Amino acid sequence: MSGTLTAMKVQKRNPQRVNIYLDGEYAFGLARITAAWLHIGQELSDEKIDQLRAQDSHEAAYQKALHFLEFRPRSSAEVRKNLEKHGYEPEVIAQVVERLERSNLVNDEQFAQTWVDNRSEFRPRGRRALSMELRQKGLDDEAIASALAELDEEELAYRAAQKQARKLQGLPKPDFRRKLGAFLARRGFGYGIIEPVLERTWNDTLNTEET
Repeated sequence: MSGTLTAMKVQKRNPQRVNIYLDGEYAFGLARITAAWLHIGQELSDEKIDQLRAQDSHEAAYQKALHFLEFRPRSSAEVRKNLEKHGYEPEVIAQVVERLERSNLVNDEQFAQTWVDNRSEFRPRGRRALSMELRQKGLDDEAIASALAELDEEELAYRAAQKQARKLQGLPKPDFRRKLGAFLARRGFGYGIIEPVLERTWNDTLNTEET
């Protein structure tokens, strides 16, 4: 496919890409940033064309990853899975993830900590449930352990119980404990955490009724 570069035309559907013409014939497309150093009249060897296409694949994957990151933080595993879904080669994916990690656009430890902080603030869960969620996001044991290191499970369980207890007010104590205990168990809290929280929350309910 080697030849002389005779024209570069911006694509109508995607102005961030250009069509490359060799010897007057359309040859292939490139990202504008990849084609920036080309000039009309330049001789392109097969080796140079292969290099340009490899750079183009990398840049396309990088832009795809940036778009994926626009919506919320992602783990490196999520980025890899998304790029795999779009058909990029493993070597290209590895290069893109490394580039994102170097620029701190992807950071698994920060992602894990942010996930735990958000859950703790808006939807408290136990260590077991959080650990499972983070593993589903592709986080390794080290990142998970770091994010959960300072987790106060009993306080989180109590906060979750306070919200749920409002829906259970008026129930007899056995029913109150059973329903609230099942709720906390579904949130990933263990028996050792649940038991004192049930008693504390039940007493809160009695005090509220008395006032």
